[in-house]
Amino acid sequence: MAKKILVVDDEKLIVKGVKFSLEQDGMEIDAAYDGEEALNFAKNNDYDLIVLDVMLPKLNGLEVCQQIREFSKVPIIMLTAKGEDMDKIMGLEYGADDYMTKPFNILELKARIKAILRRVNIKKDNAKVNVMEVKGLKINCDSRRVFVDNNEINLTAKEFDLLELLLKNPGKVYSREQLLDIVWGYDYPGDVRTVDVHVRRLREKIESNPSDPRFIFTKWGVGYYFKG
Repeated sequence: MAKKILVVDDEKLIVKGVKFSLEQDGMEIDAAYDGEEALNFAKNNDYDLIVLDVMLPKLNGLEVCQQIREFSKVPIIMLTAKGEDMDKIMGLEYGADDYMTKPFNILELKARIKAILRRVNIKKDNAKVNVMEVKGLKINCDSRRVFVDNNEINLTAKEFDLLELLLKNPGKVYSREQLLDIVWGYDYPGDVRTVDVHVRRLREKIESNPSDPRFIFTKWGVGYYFKG
């Protein structure tokens, strides 16, 4: 079945180019040109991935991303014309899984999309239900649902992948570079601050007191680990 992707940008030439290139790879593409239109598309369709520009009319991309996260875990790649690190980090804070700075190489964007879809497909192909529970934290690796003290927690795709990796390897300390390699893929060009942002956001969701964690710990100067 063809993968269905939503491309959102108010620059119609960019949308046209991305749409044409992805369709050449057999993907089904919808296009939106402002934030409200993008949100309506996301609510009424089941997408495999969304490419979302930050600077949009009506609703900006960060607002759209945040609202989508209220009802969907669909992978989101943010596009930004700004080069400042803060804009990229803000995208991750609002629930994005990846980001690219404009102008971008269409081949790199396609590589990012395919890498994310490949990881999602691997998860779906492993149909065996795998449930793990530690200290009130319960995750179902099949349905990708997470519960803390019987309360369901909504995680993004990357947050879940990060938690799953650490939980399956309790006590093992992973450096930021290792987590980038494993969770984001070897071809991911982001820096290690991406990992820090995701760990902090994950802690805020699953820890009752992020400054005094019971699940994810920091090995200072080394990296992160899960304590069972």
